[in-house]
Amino acid sequence: MKKIILTVLFSVLLLGCKSKSATNTKLDNKSEVAIKGNWRIASVGFPGSDVMKLTSFDLADSKCFIGSTWKFVSNNNKGNFTLNSPSCTSYSTPITWFINKEGEFVMKILDEAKAKKVKSGYVLKVANQTASSFQLIEKVDVAGKITDVVYQFERLN
Repeated sequence: MKKIILTVLFSVLLLGCKSKSATNTKLDNKSEVAIKGNWRIASVGFPGSDVMKLTSFDLADSKCFIGSTWKFVSNNNKGNFTLNSPSCTSYSTPITWFINKEGEFVMKILDEAKAKKVKSGYVLKVANQTASSFQLIEKVDVAGKITDVVYQFERLN
């Protein structure tokens, strides 16, 4: 009997302490539909961005993302983006994405791989969403300090 009680208590503790993951929450379909379409990153900003370099999404300097074009398809959570800055190496890749109920934008860069084979991704906060613009905010370590990197999106059509 003691063994059964201990097992039940242990199970309750495990389930009660389960951490919440960005990927195991319900979707915010309203926010997803609102960003459906074609977008451009108008600016990328963070404190010290005028003197420091920062690599965004483990791909390129954050300044290379200014002017990049993004397509979001909300009915299947697919899309793509293209880096097209003349001073940077051009790059284009498919993505898979969603927005959860906590207002987090979760994205995987597929780059020649199927989504279920990609084991890592990015979680950014969605902010200031309107019909013509929105922001994605990424928390990164800049010179030993957690800093917000703000990607400002503008609708293209």
